[in-house]
Amino acid sequence: MLIEQLSGRLLVYFDDPFWVGVFERIENGKLSVAKVIFGAEPKDYEIQEFIIRKYYRLKFSPAVDTVVKEGKRNPKRLQRDAKKMVLEKGIGTKSQQAIKLLQEQNKLERKVKSREQKEAEELRLFELKQQKKKEKHKGH
Repeated sequence: MLIEQLSGRLLVYFDDPFWVGVFERIENGKLSVAKVIFGAEPKDYEIQEFIIRKYYRLKFSPAVDTVVKEGKRNPKRLQRDAKKMVLEKGIGTKSQQAIKLLQEQNKLERKVKSREQKEAEELRLFELKQQKKKEKHKGH
């Protein structure tokens, strides 16, 4: 029997000059992350609307192994931890690794795409040059 575990959280922090949201998704012990730049400070209802409308369009990073802690926690402890996370600037190291992987992946995709465009443009210019050469020699 395969039991799938899924949990997620959203961390919103101010990274001068923008407000940034980091969506963390832990699925079967693997962490993947998506980063969103909100701009102005988002209100609770704006975040909720964003999650409802655009969550499934987010591009999550490749999965990274992580340790999932089980068990119930005291609600007051959860409140203190949430306050501590809000005061801290930045995101967890596993999340940072996942975001870095996503950036590297996007960088490679951009490189491949731009190289293909450059080669296509060079080929087009070469064909154009060849065609002009042929047209010059047609009259003689």
